[in-house]
Amino acid sequence: MSTQIKLTPNEILMKQGDKSSAMYWVKSGQLVVLKKQGLEEVVLGHIVSGELVGELSFLDDEPRSATVKAVLPTELIEIPRETFENIFKTQPKWLEILVKTLAERLRKANSRIRV
Repeated sequence: MSTQIKLTPNEILMKQGDKSSAMYWVKSGQLVVLKKQGLEEVVLGHIVSGELVGELSFLDDEPRSATVKAVLPTELIEIPRETFENIFKTQPKWLEILVKTLAERLRKANSRIRV
């Protein structure tokens, strides 16, 4: 079952290093993605309506790679891991392997990028 979440500007959705149990679909609003680099926070990008956020940690079960907070009033749909896993159970095994492979490759590519 999915839950609707509403964030106000500057409200944090997730923090870098947190454990993941859900990803989010942005129904409306805008989020900013921030990565801590020493004492600074670097803006990596923005997430807007129609996009997913938190999917990488959700898929590979690694800690959150960045902090995400609302820029504007934002509405999201939370997609819990259990819901996603139940959908995967009805799909061919190769689809799950594909998703995990892509997540692993993306995480490795992200680790090589210097901001």
